[in-house]
Amino acid sequence: MLAAQQISLQFGKRVLFDEVNIKFSGDNCYGVIGANGAGKSTFLKILSGQIDPNSGHISLEPGKRMAVLKQDHFEFDEVKVLDTVMMGHKVLWNIMTEKDALYAKPDFSDEDGIRASELEEKFAEMDGWNAESDAASLLSGLGIEEADHHKLLEELNGNQKVRVLLAQALFGNPDILILDEPTNDLDIQTVTWLEDFLLNFKNTTIVVSHDRHFLDTVCTHIVDIDFKKVKLFTGNYSFWYESSQLALRQRNAANKKAEDKKKELQEFIARFSANASKSKQATSRKKLLDKINVEDIEPSTRKYPAIIFNQERDAGDQILHITNMSKSVEGDMLFKELNLNVNKGDKIAIISRNSLATTALYEILNGEMQADQGEYTFGQTITTGYLPNENTEFFEKADLNLIDWLRQFSTEKDEVYIRGFLGKMLFSGEETFKKATVLSGGEKVRCMISRVMLGGGNVLMLDEPTNHLDLESITAFNNALIDFPGTVLFTSHDHHFTQTVANRIVELTPYGCIDKLMTFDEYIASDRVDEQRSELLSVNS
Repeated sequence: MLAAQQISLQFGKRVLFDEVNIKFSGDNCYGVIGANGAGKSTFLKILSGQIDPNSGHISLEPGKRMAVLKQDHFEFDEVKVLDTVMMGHKVLWNIMTEKDALYAKPDFSDEDGIRASELEEKFAEMDGWNAESDAASLLSGLGIEEADHHKLLEELNGNQKVRVLLAQALFGNPDILILDEPTNDLDIQTVTWLEDFLLNFKNTTIVVSHDRHFLDTVCTHIVDIDFKKVKLFTGNYSFWYESSQLALRQRNAANKKAEDKKKELQEFIARFSANASKSKQATSRKKLLDKINVEDIEPSTRKYPAIIFNQERDAGDQILHITNMSKSVEGDMLFKELNLNVNKGDKIAIISRNSLATTALYEILNGEMQADQGEYTFGQTITTGYLPNENTEFFEKADLNLIDWLRQFSTEKDEVYIRGFLGKMLFSGEETFKKATVLSGGEKVRCMISRVMLGGGNVLMLDEPTNHLDLESITAFNNALIDFPGTVLFTSHDHHFTQTVANRIVELTPYGCIDKLMTFDEYIASDRVDEQRSELLSVNS
């Protein structure tokens, strides 16, 4: 068991946590949520001992081992990949290195022999003989090919390093596993592998993630950081969100009788419990939900941005036509022979195992890059809105406050009008006078969304729009695209976002492109898609 007792932390005058008490135990998975800046990552650092609170203490049950997903991608650059993973179990690794050092001594003594024997016994008790094969299995599951296992970590790219550090945290069956954004830079196949791993993991997991599908799949509890407090709720993210929204509606319904409210909440719990029985964690989650008291459900104090995309004009029937388009970079083919006719109202998820491919397509369609071959044509009635994955150039030279920054992109210069769009994205009062050059990653994306809303386009192109956003902004963005009457081309690693928005999937590969009129979940499960992908590969090999 891991417990936080009377934890308080403040930076200057800003109080982040005030007398927090919470316990983590059993084979439960706790999803830590909170708005940007609420202190999710800081809380994990306190739990793992990386940061000391101003008051209070963390207690870990004696004899238990904690593993943490490292955020420093350069710490192990001079270490072999396989060794980096095994170093995740410090006690086992220390035994291995001491044992090897003893055997390497040219003057190996009787005393060394006794010590080596002791180490060998501990090594066997800890299943050390299987350590290397277990580490290799984790690496393979996370998409690191066997040929890379004996390379130095510095020889791998950024995405591969993230996977190696994740394998390090998972290695050796830790009693407490702490993961901060573990799905970042993972493709859908690897995320699915991680979900299955955590579902079968019999110890305690504490995880921060903005991926709602991931939280829904693996979590038995939600830890909500809000207003300097930390509250624990039973159930996954969807249960927390829907129950808190129901409680909020009930609180605002002044005339509703208490017994009616209680009955509505009880029916909600029963309905959600029935749905939980169909999930991967069916038995444990259903039992947990069945034990919930109505009084445990409270309204959330979160603020959700008002993301609303209005078209200035309706699009005609001709939207976008792409003919035989290919693109390569430095000899590497990103995508080949893309033929795409976009229909009015399509909401197309553009996917690829290489994020450079999807970004290249958006940049081509927005005139920022040339295709190697092929052409594209937008219909005459089309106005586009583009949210790029990389937005640095929009802010690095803009020594303007937020009002003047957004005013650059508007034909209507009235301050009240501009403030309205900033207000929708939760920039209000003094915040609107903040300099655009000092914004956080999430604040920059919210400004860029204001810019897209301001443009009134009828075709939206969105490259990883959920990056840097908190769950509240992602949820609002998700709902806005579902309601948007126009056409959308988008790429997102957020499974729930893609599943609920897209009615068509286009996959870019170096061998050709796949275009299917179906949902994301149907696409993932489709044998025909797998066959078509294999056919493209065989034709080009």
